Amino acid sequence: MNDLGLGVVTLAHEQTGRLDSDAVDATLAASGDASAFERLYRHHVPRVYSLVRRMLNDDDADEVTQDIFVRAWQKLGTFRGEAAFGTWLHRLAVNVILARRETLGTRRKRYLEGDAALETIPARRPGPELAMDFESAMERLPDGAREVFVLHDVEGYRHEEIAEMLGLATGTSKSQLHRARLALRRHLER
Repeated sequence: MNDLGLGVVTLAHEQTGRLDSDAVDATLAASGDASAFERLYRHHVPRVYSLVRRMLNDDDADEVTQDIFVRAWQKLGTFRGEAAFGTWLHRLAVNVILARRETLGTRRKRYLEGDAALETIPARRPGPELAMDFESAMERLPDGAREVFVLHDVEGYRHEEIAEMLGLATGTSKSQLHRARLALRRHLER
């Protein structure tokens, strides 16, 4: 077997091992093992925090991330292992984030006012800071457009799934994504 094949086998084993480890840790944590939950937390907190920052663009990202893990601890008994723990946690995180938005009272309003806000994204400043410009453009997107963009283009959800999560029509999800892409492109091309 060549080095490439061995590397692929090793990588696959490491990934499978992590998935197995997550399943074991989730089972242990569900029975009250705080050390097992801490391992799950350390492994998954970077991805959850990143998701919170992208979807909320919120100064309270640390607090919301902690809320997600508190909720995960409380709901571990509902984790049945039918999907990977990371998938279960990601879905839980999206639900907590959406609930947080709803409590802020901006959920429906952002879709109605989104078109006007998309037009206010200024052109990109010249310079080598394209990644920072992209982040800046993302921050200026209306919440609804940013949510759909992150869920579809970053997280890989289908429009039907996004529509169900956000309580929208599938067509609204598609139009929000289209408008978000146009606004981002306009910002980055100028």
